[in-house]
This record gives sequence, C-alpha cells and structure tokens, in this order.
Amino acid sequence: MIGLCLGLAGLVWAQVPTPAFTLAWDHTIEKIRWEEDYRVTPQGLLLGEARVRGSGAGMEIPEGAELKDGSWRYHRTLPPLQPLRVGRTPEAGDYQLCFDEQCHVLSEWLGPPTAEQPALELWSCAQVE
Repeated sequence: MIGLCLGLAGLVWAQVPTPAFTLAWDHTIEKIRWEEDYRVTPQGLLLGEARVRGSGAGMEIPEGAELKDGSWRYHRTLPPLQPLRVGRTPEAGDYQLCFDEQCHVLSEWLGPPTAEQPALELWSCAQVE
C-alpha cells in the first residue's frame, strides 16, 4: 500500500497510510487559512485544488480563482512533487494534515516545530505494515 511519509533527506520520521490529504496552515502574518489538496501516487504528490480565505501581505489571489463558500479556490498545474518541502518553525506555528474527515497537527507525529529542524519533507512511499 502506498501512503505518505514525513521526514527529511529520505529519513522517515513518520508514515501516514492515506491515499489523499489536505495540507493546511495559517499565514504567519495575516492569520488566514490556506489549504492544498493532494493525492498520493507512486510518482509523487499531485496537487489538486487549493483554497485561501482572503488576501494580504504576500498573499495575492491567483488569476482564475473563484470565490466559493468563503474561500478563493484555484488549481495550479504542477508535476508530481517528490518530495514536497515545507518550512516548519516555532514562530510560524504548525501545519495540519487532514484526511479521513479529521485534521491533525503535524506535532502529533513529529513533536513541536523547532528552530534546529526548520524544514520538513512529505513524499509518497510504500507503507510498512
């Protein structure tokens, strides 16, 4: 079974057995929620729809986005991401990983964000059972 691996430089810190997930976070300055939907495939993570609840500093609404249910919704065409690298610091707060109709902060698997480890990678991987 394929799923999601969390770690850095190929070192797996945690595995999540899910074929799809939403990565969500609050903008550090504007405190506005962003969400990106991904499918986990053997080639990597495929970005589907993305949503942002407003605009602000460094948060321009992409051309072609549509306002629906309080969020600007849009799609970007990207090749599979393998890995998807994100910054993770105490000042920025933590990301949420949403799947199976529930959201979980990454610290549930990885502990709190630290200045000593300011980055994280997510990639598709075979799940160890």
